This record gives sequence, C-alpha cells and structure tokens, in this order.
Amino acid sequence: MNTSQAQVIKPIDVAVGILMKANGDVLLGQRPAGKPYAGYWEFPGGKVEAGEDVADALRREFMEELGVKIVCAEPWCCVEHVYPHAHVRLYFYISRHWEGEPQSLEGQAFAWQGSVDVQPLLPATIPLIEDLNQLRAVSS
Repeated sequence: MNTSQAQVIKPIDVAVGILMKANGDVLLGQRPAGKPYAGYWEFPGGKVEAGEDVADALRREFMEELGVKIVCAEPWCCVEHVYPHAHVRLYFYISRHWEGEPQSLEGQAFAWQGSVDVQPLLPATIPLIEDLNQLRAVSS
C-alpha cells in the first residue's frame, strides 16, 4: 500500500499512554519482532476496539501489555500519522497514577527515560518529545 492509498483509508484509533513518575521519567517500550517497525521505541498502547472508549482501551492495553492498572489519565494530545502500512490516529494520555510495576507481558523490552535517548523512536513519537520534555520540566 502506498501513502496515497493509506490516506483514503479511515484512520485506526490507537490509545497511547505515557506513564510519568514524579521525577518526570517516562516509560517507553520496544516494538517486538514480527510487528511493523520492530525494534523501534514507543509509548505503550494499542488499538481501540469497536465500540470501546479510548480511555477504556488505554486501561485494557496497559493491563494486557504491562500488568499495570491505570488509576487516572488525562488526555494530552491527538496526532495522525500515515505509515506505509497504516494510517493511525494516536490519542496520547498522561498518567501519573497507576497501580503495579510494569512487567514485560508480551516479551517487549521497556525502559524508564529521564530524557528520551533510546533509538530508533517510532516516527509519530519524534515530534512530541520536545513538548513532552517541556511538560516534564514543569511537572518535576
């Protein structure tokens, strides 16, 4: 599928969560082998199922992927990005309150980052890092 074909397809809604510790550290996960952009780092999350609210999808995905219960999360921003394989609409939420320690339930690597320095980053994430760094500076 080329880029122009991806643009005419309805975007796939994706719930994305940024776990943020009190010191501003955020959690990133590495996409596992077998998925598009395998090895790239991203904020955890996943597709919103039919009839599912974005916040509910976020809570479900964090339990499935990391074994973490989101206590509360605030909407932060929404970004659309066209990848060669899919057109996605990413709903980013920031959570400073969760229960449990993240675990690698799907075999993915993950890392807490004070300043994001893992490479490569998923392309849709790159433009948000500067805004996130400003937000973290205010939070910590």
